[in-house]
Amino acid sequence: MKRVFAAATFAVAISVAVFVAPAMAQPRIAAIDDALRTAVERGDVPGVVALVTDRNGVVYRGAFGVTDVESKRPMAVDSMFRIASMTKAITSTALMQLIEQGKLGLEDPVEKYLPEMAKLPVFESFDAATGAYRLRPSTRPITVRQVLTHTSGLGYPFTSTTLRDFKPHAGETYKDGPLIFEPGERWHYGTSTDIVGRLVEKISGEKLEDYFLKHILVPLKMSDTSYNIPEAKAARVVPSMQRDGERMDGKIVLQSPQPPLTVATPIGGGGLTATADDYGRFVRMLLNGGSLDGVRVLKSETVALMGQNAIGSVSVPALKAAMPRSADFTFINDGKDKWGLGFLITVDHVPGKRSAGSLSWGGINNTYYWIDPSRGIAGVIMMQYLPFADAKALGVYDAFERAVYRSVEAAGK
Repeated sequence: MKRVFAAATFAVAISVAVFVAPAMAQPRIAAIDDALRTAVERGDVPGVVALVTDRNGVVYRGAFGVTDVESKRPMAVDSMFRIASMTKAITSTALMQLIEQGKLGLEDPVEKYLPEMAKLPVFESFDAATGAYRLRPSTRPITVRQVLTHTSGLGYPFTSTTLRDFKPHAGETYKDGPLIFEPGERWHYGTSTDIVGRLVEKISGEKLEDYFLKHILVPLKMSDTSYNIPEAKAARVVPSMQRDGERMDGKIVLQSPQPPLTVATPIGGGGLTATADDYGRFVRMLLNGGSLDGVRVLKSETVALMGQNAIGSVSVPALKAAMPRSADFTFINDGKDKWGLGFLITVDHVPGKRSAGSLSWGGINNTYYWIDPSRGIAGVIMMQYLPFADAKALGVYDAFERAVYRSVEAAGK
């Protein structure tokens, strides 16, 4: 697809760089610019980078605002973001490659490969007032499917008040768990994808970052995606910020100290740094059924399987946040959405936005993506501050997505 590049401009601390495909009407492209520019001018977010791709290539990219509230350095389309839990989709892709090769199965017990996961303790009771608890061994093994779908019983302290307040007795240590419910009982967002990463390492015999590079990042030419950031790229990394105050409801300030450029022990659930362009290549690979630019990463039937309901009658609830670093998960259609093998599945069409069957998730620093196989389009939007699911960040995400679909509809897609 032929593309036209409009060079970057800078005014009033707002930078813009846009690729426009002829299939998307110019006035509608301007509407995407306006949605993002207005959010920055209004002070909703310090800066943002956004990208839209169809199956043929990038049809929009833009950068607005500043990288951080102190330096006021202009945001650029090649700015690098800590994408946190957007790592999870890449980790899930890695494990699905190994499943394709017959090295493990979805219904296999995880303990077959990671013996330490056998009979993890599960909470029998927990007294929120006193912290008293009783644990018992789980009665069901955790399966590979369950760690891919967050139905393992593992949680995060910021998504579970029990895990937040849990203080083990003297002499007790838990590398994994305790579980907050028996495996398979329900969906709860947590450390399940860390276990997926450990499975990748154990079965492949490779360190996680090495595996990603060899089998996903290098084949997809995602040259700016890594756990450990080269010093030469450090200046492109967007500083981490947060809303001020104990409840994170004030103005946006720099975090102190800043996260390091290196990750001593990469995990499957988070930790990658990437650009919008790199993640755009990853989602475009999925839009194209597992291949990109002649390179196949997954079989088309595997990609289709990853996008199907993998949790049966269990549904995804809109979780209440247990810690200030996250707001409530209001972006989930409570009790209606499903989960595939690595993604949230939007079950119902959202008027003015994504189609039914779209896949999505995000990272705790307010980076997000969605993949709409029905319309053949995907979007990536990156900001870099806490709390996760901040109302103003979600507002920018919503405005961006709606502007994208107005453009798509104007182009007759």
